[in-house]
Amino acid sequence: MKQICIIAGARPNFVKVAPLLRAFDKTEGADCRLIFAGSEDDPTLEASLFDDLQMRHPDVCLGVTSTRVNEITAQVMGELDQYLEQHPTDIVIVVDDLASTMAAAITAKKRGIRVAHLVAGTRSFDITMPKEINRLVIDALSDYLFTAGIKSNSVATREQQSETAQTYMVGNILMDTLRYNLPRFREPAALQLQPSTYLVFTLNRRALISDEEQLRLMLQTLISETADIPIVAPLRGSALGVVVRLLTELGVSESKFRVLTSLPYLEFGWLTAHARGIITDSGNVAEEATFNGVPCITLNDYTEHQETVTVGTNVLVGSDGAKFSTALSDMVRGEWKKSALPDRWDGRSAERIVQILLNQ
Repeated sequence: MKQICIIAGARPNFVKVAPLLRAFDKTEGADCRLIFAGSEDDPTLEASLFDDLQMRHPDVCLGVTSTRVNEITAQVMGELDQYLEQHPTDIVIVVDDLASTMAAAITAKKRGIRVAHLVAGTRSFDITMPKEINRLVIDALSDYLFTAGIKSNSVATREQQSETAQTYMVGNILMDTLRYNLPRFREPAALQLQPSTYLVFTLNRRALISDEEQLRLMLQTLISETADIPIVAPLRGSALGVVVRLLTELGVSESKFRVLTSLPYLEFGWLTAHARGIITDSGNVAEEATFNGVPCITLNDYTEHQETVTVGTNVLVGSDGAKFSTALSDMVRGEWKKSALPDRWDGRSAERIVQILLNQ
């Protein structure tokens, strides 16, 4: 019986972990435990999250609550090391590129435990980004590198630091969760929306939120280029306050631009799957848009999953106002590029990962 431990560092990790837990639970030969780096009462984990994802709550919470990157790293290393000392483990699975992910990889490797990195090989090639440093460290330490696409697979293979490390293109595990939950998505009752009649806007990046002048110009363009099409914006934290204030200053009506507090997973899934188009700075939202075949404008200059651009529905505009305006015009007129589903984005990534880990 292989003892496997999955580390989740933040809310988005649970969306990717859920199908892995289901796959392990259906397969003999593994005992899989889920550890959350944060606390049980973490405010970013809405009460419905685990029911929506149909997954169990974490077996252990490390209780790390700091928001300072280096403190998170140190605290996760200390707490996880104590856990691993008391619980023999064969493989530690780490997810994405958070400080807690890097801390877990370092801790496991120092104990001689094999590390598997889910969503390996993603790069911005901007070393000034803290997450880029995390990615380099995690991939260098990992024994199993599970990638979502061809480009990430090439990066992970090229940068492997160990002769025993193995890279596998398993596909995008976000699609596992999306495919599983599509029949369960539920329309947000209070919104009373008809499919394909509205746009969705999301915002998370601190750099964009803090640059209010740039954000104001972007909102003005978004409003002017979309005529009478309503915009729905599920937002949280500082993004919520800034956007509401700017819209008020611009005199935009609620019927045109409806700002909501963040929605539960199943309602947000329905909202994005049935939208006429999406404007976002979230890589995950762009990836899901490609699976759903929904036109998507990403407010970044790069994407960790190039397949969303070369094959899927995603268009990158960054901070280029002219590109943004043109893309919005195309979206509103329904003149979007042709798209397809990237290779192995079929909702079976978790099955591939489990078979690889248990057959080694």
